[in-house]
Amino acid sequence: MKNIENFDFSKNCPSNMSVEEWALRVKLAYCYHLVDFFGWTETIFNHISARIPGDEGYYLVNPFGLNYTEVTPENLLKVDLDGNKVEPSEYDANPAGFALHSAIHGARDDIHCVVHTHTNEVSAIAQKKNGFGHDDFYGAQLYNRVGYHAFEGITLFPEERERMLKSLGDKHILVLRNHGIAVGEADIERTFFLLWTVQRAAEIQVTAGALGGEDNLIREEIKSRCAALTQQLIKESGFAVKFYEAMVRKLISERGAPWQ
Repeated sequence: MKNIENFDFSKNCPSNMSVEEWALRVKLAYCYHLVDFFGWTETIFNHISARIPGDEGYYLVNPFGLNYTEVTPENLLKVDLDGNKVEPSEYDANPAGFALHSAIHGARDDIHCVVHTHTNEVSAIAQKKNGFGHDDFYGAQLYNRVGYHAFEGITLFPEERERMLKSLGDKHILVLRNHGIAVGEADIERTFFLLWTVQRAAEIQVTAGALGGEDNLIREEIKSRCAALTQQLIKESGFAVKFYEAMVRKLISERGAPWQ
């Protein structure tokens, strides 16, 4: 098995592209395959986007119509904040992604990757008025970290952007009521780990709710401490990177190299 410290996402960089952009493309393509690997896809719908370093206002997103397993570093689209392709491609992007992803990329300098999903468990939580609970191991890590946005239909229209941003505030998790979630962080690794945590929180909450009976509640100060510690670990250590690279290795070991 390849040593984690030697994992090189910039390998085989094309001569006409910067090493930074190629590494980002490889990481993002793997992220699409990981979301499929974990069963979090919505067929050809939903989006994962990443801001391109050094190219202000440009980000990468999946070609609309492809399965997540068909996404490669080469076929990812480079688009501007209005969803216009800035490089030629035979594919188009899904316009439903622009209002959400463009709004966050354009307004939040601390967020460089955004993932939108609506798994069964996440959509069930988004349907409930109380949203995410914080009385399980994963839910406690999300304490005071979640914003909520009222459902306005499919996110197609620019006029919804400011309202979504207001709902998000300074947080990194946005529950789209009656719909799904968007999570964003400083890079792909941290975003993927946050997505995994949110998904696990949703799964546990749905399962616990189905059991019936009285829940064992966590004290408010413990929830706050748990959430703060998690954020510190993710931001200040290599925790998220180790997790992400381990999941990539698991993907490759079970499915093979996805685009070679």
